Amino acid sequence: MAKPKRRYVCQACGGVSNRWQGQCPDCAEWNTLTEDAPETVFSSKHDLSGGGRPFRFVSLDSPVQLPERRKTGLAEFDRALGGGLVPGSAILMGGDPGIGKSTLLLQAAAKIAMAGGDAIYISGEEASDQVRLRADRLGLGKAPIRLAAATSVRDILTTLAGTTPPSLLVIDSIQTMYSDQIEGAPGTVSQVRGCAFELIRYAKETGVALVLVGHVTKDGSIAGPRVLEHMVDVVMSFEGERSHQYRILRALKNRFGAVDEIGVFAMAGAGLEEVANPSLLFLSGRDEAVAGSAVFPALEGTRPVLIEIQALTVRLPSGATPRRSVVGWDTGRLAMLLAVLESRCGLNFSTAEVYLNVAGGYRLTDPAADLAVAAALVSALADRPLPSDTAWFGEVSLAGEVRPVAHTPLRLKEAAKLGFSRAYGPDGDHGKVQGLTYGAMRLLPNLVDRVVGAA
Repeated sequence: MAKPKRRYVCQACGGVSNRWQGQCPDCAEWNTLTEDAPETVFSSKHDLSGGGRPFRFVSLDSPVQLPERRKTGLAEFDRALGGGLVPGSAILMGGDPGIGKSTLLLQAAAKIAMAGGDAIYISGEEASDQVRLRADRLGLGKAPIRLAAATSVRDILTTLAGTTPPSLLVIDSIQTMYSDQIEGAPGTVSQVRGCAFELIRYAKETGVALVLVGHVTKDGSIAGPRVLEHMVDVVMSFEGERSHQYRILRALKNRFGAVDEIGVFAMAGAGLEEVANPSLLFLSGRDEAVAGSAVFPALEGTRPVLIEIQALTVRLPSGATPRRSVVGWDTGRLAMLLAVLESRCGLNFSTAEVYLNVAGGYRLTDPAADLAVAAALVSALADRPLPSDTAWFGEVSLAGEVRPVAHTPLRLKEAAKLGFSRAYGPDGDHGKVQGLTYGAMRLLPNLVDRVVGAA
């Protein structure tokens, strides 16, 4: 056997280097390389073809019984999971500090425990008394949750081995766990990887639904090695702005369901409350028509959500450099849309500052928002309000064409349900929706004519 080689692992991105450096060559972060446990290097003389345990192959058409999902009691949480918790699954939940991860999981554990299930909540960041104080504030002080404060994975697995496997096991958080068999402080790449592997193996062997809470870095990604996201079955992100009351639970990876479903919650005094109709939440406060405001029927999974897009343009004196500020949308896509409006529609944004905001702190990724953003920009530039009962959606190409988007009937039905009487979008036969008049747009200049003639 050859001599083990030293290796240094970046604590920010998980990149491996053969020597220590002040700056990580992968992510360019400084002072993040730490020495990790050496990898064993085998020579070609070693034969691994014997000494192992043989396993059995199965065919694709072998009969299999699908596991029955367990409902958490929170419909929005179950929606984001794809229908509920799958026994034996490992879930990684990340989110900004103070966003409400621990509150959400404590509420879910309490719902399962009060419904007759067995839920265990192990906190590595707070003492048991602190968790109990939060539970009392949320009105969950009587919930039969088994609570503990521990950070040693050996102690946790030894304790769990002597009890009946629970329905739900919450570890808050994986970055605080450590194993005495692994060198390094809690939170290092080797510790996070090793502790997660042991906990996931326990969940797979016993059929326990495991939820690991993960810290996030300053850019919003989950801290620790990237391999952690590959080890788990579900990766969830709990998003929102502290200044806004709403929170969105989004699945970034899901081996048991779709990744485009979201759960919407509102932070209240008694904890997180489910929002059954998010459109009413994001459209609240629209009392009168204002220039630069357009309503967009977004689609998250199978759920349509009406979002208000706000735009503001400010003319500058000649020679001044205009500013572009975007909140909740892609900056590069705004630059592209402004170029299309100038080139294809003859509008002049070069001497105006442009501010774009998605109301409620919502973050849009749907390309169908192009037409709504364009409508808000044209309305702001012309200082003419759009009709308050109109919704806009459609993808805009570089040629100025309004192109078709997915699930148009769902968007129209949601707009009609909330009292909108008109909608403009791509050309096509989308069926009739009662109480809603649909106007097709093929080219972006048609939008300018519509907005200018709306006053």
